[in-house]
Formats: sequence, C-alpha cells, structure tokens
Amino acid sequence: MNEKTGAAPTQLPEGMPQLRVMPQPADANIYGDVFGGWIMAQVDLAGSIPAARRANGRVATVAVNSFVFKQPVFVGDLLSLYAHIVKVGNTSLTVNVEVYAERNRLQTEVVKVTEATLTYVATDESRRPRHLPPLTGESNFKV
Repeated sequence: MNEKTGAAPTQLPEGMPQLRVMPQPADANIYGDVFGGWIMAQVDLAGSIPAARRANGRVATVAVNSFVFKQPVFVGDLLSLYAHIVKVGNTSLTVNVEVYAERNRLQTEVVKVTEATLTYVATDESRRPRHLPPLTGESNFKV
C-alpha cells in the first residue's frame, strides 16, 4: 500500500517500453521538479517510434490530442514510456503514451506520471503527407 494515498502500488505494464530515460538536474527547476516541456519531448519521442515503424519511414507530429500530468517527475526517477497505436488512417496514426516513474532506489515505488495521445502523419522526402503502406505479415503494434 502507498502510505500517502492508501492505493496499491502501481506496477510497470507488461511488455517492453519504447523508451527508458532518467531526468538529470539540467532537466529540472531548482527544486528538482522536472520541466513539463522536457517530459513532453520524451513522450513525443516515444510515440514516434511505433508510428515510424508502422509508417515504414518518416513521421511528423501534427497534434497533441491530450496530455495529462498525473504526478510530478523528479530528478533521479527512472521513466518508462509505453506507446501503442490506437488508430490508423490513410496518412495518419494516433498513439497513446503512458509514462511511469520508478522512485526510491531501495524500495521501488512505481507511479503513473503522465498519459498522452498524439497524432503523427507519415511524410515523404519532401515532408509532404503520404499514404501509409498496407500491413503485411505480423505487426508489432496494437490497434
């Protein structure tokens, strides 16, 4: 049980995170609270990984549909960012990203700190929208 909230501790989700990163002092204010913009950048990177795989190439972020900071992130937290595709269009993909922080090195506490939904568009060499390629064989993403 979490002594502060009375809730059961959160565990990391099943599967491999798209990105794992630990914020450094340069990523935070003088109190050790990590900047929201830094977290947003990490979420965008994590979301672009499955999007680029599905698009089989370049993608660009076209929308941040939702972004919720559920808990603060601190210098030294180990962040695990999980991303999966939830919608596929002709040229665009919508990706959900969940961010979990592992805290307290000796007694690990896992908390969900952020969740977001972003939309990416597949682009060609001229950075113009292009159609997504058809799926072939097995895929490694959830729709």
